[in-house]
Order: sequence, then structure tokens, then C-alpha cells
Amino acid sequence: MPDLFPQEDPLHARNRYKPDVIKGDMDSIRTDVMDFYSNLGTKIVDESHDQDTTDLHKCISFIQDFTPEADKSELCILVTGALGGRFDHEMGNINVLLRFSNIRIILISDDCLIHLLPKTHRHEIHILSSAEGPHCGLIPIGMPSTKTTTTGLQWDLNDTEMRFGGLISTSNVVRSEKITVQSDSDLLWTISIKMPT
Repeated sequence: MPDLFPQEDPLHARNRYKPDVIKGDMDSIRTDVMDFYSNLGTKIVDESHDQDTTDLHKCISFIQDFTPEADKSELCILVTGALGGRFDHEMGNINVLLRFSNIRIILISDDCLIHLLPKTHRHEIHILSSAEGPHCGLIPIGMPSTKTTTTGLQWDLNDTEMRFGGLISTSNVVRSEKITVQSDSDLLWTISIKMPT
């Protein structure tokens, strides 16, 4: 947390943004960090016995289980640190987007964000140009898309087929504050983000 708030005293940032729960297989958390948060009252849930799911999967499942049913349709989970490391971990995190396609989960890195656009909806994406863009992409995930249509992009798609080994919409550019996307396949939406100066 201190890295996210460099203008604050590191101890103050750690105390102010204390997690309620730390959950996972505990193979990458330092003992001093676990002890620090445990002493602040953070619940530590060791699931090292479960090696079939990622730490992110375990955490999303926990959030889903403890979110009241009435609030689940409005749930949006922002995940930092999910991109920019080992490729197999990144793919595992992207797989979580598909496994929990009923929840809006946004993976964010220093330079981009990614979220799933399920094929079950027509999507309107509202661009905050002061914070994101202009570079973007649409990537079919899970299966090829035989028809994807967009508006608001420099290179709009019009019932365009996309698949790995063929066309995918990378290095596109947003040209509108509202982007629309309709596809017969789940897509990953990615857009560059602008860091504050």
C-alpha cells in the first residue's frame, strides 16, 4: 500500500488501508507482513491445501460468498497486482474473469486495465479520457468470435470475425467517450491508463 500513496507515511498507509482478510495458499507472503496485519486484526485464511485454484480465485469466491444477494448485481472488484508479472499467473487471473463472468472484475496494472465483456450483453463503455485511453483492444477469449460489432473506435468492427491465429483487435484507438460492443463470444476489453503526473 505505501507504494500507492508515496506522499504518506508508510506505516500510516498500512494502518489506514488494512485488509479485512488475507486469503490464499500463503506461499508468497512474508511472515513479517502476515504478522503485522494479523496483529492489526486482519483475518488470515490459509488455503494451502487447495492447489487447484489461484489466490485470486479464492479471494473472489470469498467476496462472492460474503456479499449479500441484493448487492451482488452491483458488485465490482478492482484487482491490482494481477498483471505485469509471470505470464502463467496473468493467464490464471484472466481465467478468473471467465470463471466469475457474473461479477464485474477489473484487472489493473501500471499501464492498462482489463475486464471481461460477456457475450450475453450489448456493452456500453464510457471512457474517462483524462484517465484512460486512447489505446485499446478487444480479444476473443474462450472461443472465436464469428461476429463482433463496435462503435466509437478508430477501427470499428462490423460483424467482424476474430480468433487467435487470425484477426484480433489490438492497438485500436478510442475516438468517442462512449464505445459500444456486441459479440457472439466473450471478449476481453483492454485500455491504456494514464498515470497522474
